[in-house]
Amino acid sequence: MGIKIEDLTVTFRNDVTAVNHADLEIPKGIFGLLGENGAGKTTLMRVLTTVLSPTSGTVTLDGMFYSEGNFEKIRRKIGYLPQEIDLYPSLSVQECLEYMGDLSGIPRQTYKERINYYLEKTNLSEHRRKKMKQLSGGMKRRVGLIQALLNEPEFLIVDEPTTGLDPEERIRIRNLLVDFSEGRTVLFSTHVVEDLVATCNQLAVMKNGKFLYSGNMKELLEQARGHIWICKTKEEGTARELEKQYHVSSKQYVGDELQMKLISETPPQMECSSCEATLEDAYIYLMNKEPHNAKYGAAH
Repeated sequence: MGIKIEDLTVTFRNDVTAVNHADLEIPKGIFGLLGENGAGKTTLMRVLTTVLSPTSGTVTLDGMFYSEGNFEKIRRKIGYLPQEIDLYPSLSVQECLEYMGDLSGIPRQTYKERINYYLEKTNLSEHRRKKMKQLSGGMKRRVGLIQALLNEPEFLIVDEPTTGLDPEERIRIRNLLVDFSEGRTVLFSTHVVEDLVATCNQLAVMKNGKFLYSGNMKELLEQARGHIWICKTKEEGTARELEKQYHVSSKQYVGDELQMKLISETPPQMECSSCEATLEDAYIYLMNKEPHNAKYGAAH
């Protein structure tokens, strides 16, 4: 199951272009999608779920073109967890999921078994009788994920699946997605860089409707090598000056010194040591290395 996006453009009536001549290939396994708010990620996912038709360009799912005649077949292959989900507040968790199973046309015995399995996997079994409106935001996200998994889709699209979850729940959901991705394709859109580090090694970075990067996580980290610096200072004035000149990805006090991690194309103009890049560092480096971004290292 592979997804191929070629020269995709989505322009709205107010002349806002949300996706701009984008090209991307999404292979099997978990594929991460990173980008700031307004980058075009949600619009892209709406196209991939057939909710929105592109202005131009093509999308194929396992060789099948996204066209009106194919939408019904494509939808049967897809599961989707949107960023905002509001599932039947007056129904219980069990009733809600059974209703979604009925709508999907899955045999009753099959979806009941799957509901039991996924309620256990998401630590929601003891909450199955609660009304949806009684659930916390994190619990609603988990129920939303179960409904996306019920038809065991070949292509699963999840938008911020760990929002509102505590660390233990986040790990549980990440592990579930990794298990589910075997032999399937999962598009995992998130702001939580840590989630992608823990689940995938292929990703794309989106900005202003285009892809700045698509490929292996290791290669993205390699791009940032030599551009990440650790500087230490005891002077508040020096720290403020560094923050004006450079992107600071982390700050912490070590004893009486402030340790700052700076992202810069060239070595900072004070004593610093080079350090290994994390995915978060590499993401910030990539997002800000374009010429139009003035605040990028002392040389810019």
